[in-house]
Amino acid sequence: MDEETLQAALNTADVLCAQRGVRFTAQRRRVLELVCRAERPVGAYEILGQLHTGATAAPPTVYRALDFLLEQGFVHKLETLHAFIGCTHPEHPHASQFLICADCGRVKELESEAVAGCLRSAAQETGFHPKRPVIEVLGTCAQCTHKAKKV
Repeated sequence: MDEETLQAALNTADVLCAQRGVRFTAQRRRVLELVCRAERPVGAYEILGQLHTGATAAPPTVYRALDFLLEQGFVHKLETLHAFIGCTHPEHPHASQFLICADCGRVKELESEAVAGCLRSAAQETGFHPKRPVIEVLGTCAQCTHKAKKV
């Protein structure tokens, strides 16, 4: 994420936290910044290793910050990778779909209402109540597919 996009994401988080009446502490802001700066989804221990605080940060500190960021919709957890990625549109709750490249690790977040609607309908038909309607599709991105064809 470029610097301008990063600053916009952090400013959006500031504004949304103020509107929601929740505290966007320096630690939470720093964790969000690290997640957004990462070129690929990042795990909690990677974040812990990058935190530069006066005191030694412990894993619970990072997990509490990540839990807050998840609750506020600022990051998504990719269960397949046990990693986190910044949300591209945290201003509204949404069901997300992710295309995850198994070769290079790139992730593309989608927000298809058609896919979300199908999932909602299927859940309603079976009486299922989803808590986090997230879909993760593992495959190969266009760049990696193109590279493989050249070889």
